Amino acid sequence: MPEHLPPFVPFFLGALLLPFLPRAVRGWAFLVPPLAALWVLAGLESGTSVTASFLLWELEPLRVDRLALVFGWIFAIAAFLGGVYALHVRDAGEQVSALLYAGGAMGAVFAGDLFTLFVFCEVMAVTSAYLVWARRTEASRASGMRYLYVHLLGGSVLMAGILLHWADTGSLAFGPFQEATTASWLVLVGFAVNAAIPPLHAWLSDAYPEATVTGAVFLSAFTTKTAVYTLARGFWGWEILVPAGVAMALYGVVYAVLADDIRRLLAYHIVSQVGYMVAGVGLGTEMGLNGATAHAFTHILYKGLLFMGAGVVLHATGRSKLSELGGLARYMPWTVALYMIGAFSISGFPLWSGFVSKDITVTAAELLRRENVVLLLQLASLGTFLHTGLKLPYFTWWGPARSYEPAPVPWNM
Repeated sequence: MPEHLPPFVPFFLGALLLPFLPRAVRGWAFLVPPLAALWVLAGLESGTSVTASFLLWELEPLRVDRLALVFGWIFAIAAFLGGVYALHVRDAGEQVSALLYAGGAMGAVFAGDLFTLFVFCEVMAVTSAYLVWARRTEASRASGMRYLYVHLLGGSVLMAGILLHWADTGSLAFGPFQEATTASWLVLVGFAVNAAIPPLHAWLSDAYPEATVTGAVFLSAFTTKTAVYTLARGFWGWEILVPAGVAMALYGVVYAVLADDIRRLLAYHIVSQVGYMVAGVGLGTEMGLNGATAHAFTHILYKGLLFMGAGVVLHATGRSKLSELGGLARYMPWTVALYMIGAFSISGFPLWSGFVSKDITVTAAELLRRENVVLLLQLASLGTFLHTGLKLPYFTWWGPARSYEPAPVPWNM
C-alpha cells in the first residue's frame, strides 16, 4: 500500500483518463478514483510528510495528521456517494470537473504549506464553477460567472496575505496564525469567502440552486467544509469567529425560512450549519474543535442526502419552487423516507448524527459559560426543523397535489 502517495492523485489521474472512456462506462469509472483514494487513506499514518522544492520555497504537498485524515475520509466518501448518485450522467465535462473539484479539496486538506493550499483552492474554484455552468441555462451561466469572480477575488486576497506572511516570517508553513497582522487578516478574509461568512456569502445561495442536479450534491460537500478545515488549522481560538459563527447560524435559518426554491432553501441552510463549525473553531477549546470537525463530517453526509432528495424532485418534475410543488409523496415514497433521515439529522433529533455533532459544539460553549452563544445556537436549531423538517417536506410531498405526473427517475438517484 502506498505510504507517501497524496490522496488527491487518484482524482487527478481519473480526471485525465475519464474522457477517453466510452460513454456507457464513464459513470462507473467515476467511482474508481474515490475508492482508490480511500485505499490510499487507509495506508497513511499521522506524521507522514512529503516535501518538494519549488523556486525559493520548500513546499509540503502532503502532511498527514488526525485533522487532515478526518476531512480526507469524509471527502472521499462524499465523492463516491456523489458518483453513485450521478451514474446516469453522460456529460464528460461535468464528470471531469467533479473529480478535479474533489481532488482539489483533498489536496487542500493535506497541504502543509500555504502556497500548495492556494493552488488547490484555485483548482476548486474553477472546476466547481463548471458544475454550475453545466446546467446550460441563462441563469446558471450568470450565476457561474458571479461565483467564479467572487472566488477569484477571494483567492487574490488570500495570495496577498500569503505573500505578506512569507515576507514577514520567511516561511510558508501552514499552521496557526498566532498574531493579528495584516497578513493573517488577509488570509482570514480569503478563508472567510470560501466559508460563506456574511457578508461574503451571497455566492453560495446564488450559485448552488442554479447548478446541475448532481453538481449541487458535490458543491454542498467540499468548498465550505474545506474552509472550515483551513479555519481550524490556521485560526483556532480567534474570538472573532464566535460571533461570526453565531450570526451565520441565525442568518441562514431566517433566509431559509423565507426561501421558496427548495435548493435555495438548502443552500441558505449550509450557511447556518457552517456557522456552528465556525463558532466551534473560534471557541478555542479541544471540545469546540472536536464539535466543529464532527459537525463538518456529519453535515457533508446529511446535507448531501438533502440535496439528493431535492434533486430527485427537480429531475422528476422540472420544478424546484415550493409554491409549484405538492402531492409527490405517493410517487416517490423512498425519496421522502430518505430525505426525512437527512431532515431529522440536520435538525438535531436524538439518535441522529446532527444531535451528536451539534451538541459537542454547544457543550463547548456551555463549559466556557458562554450562555448567549448556547441560547442562540439552540434557537437556530429550532429554526432548522421548521424549514428543513416541516416546511420543505410538507409543501413538496404532502401539500396540495398539482396537475402533473413526475417523470421516471434513474434508480441510482
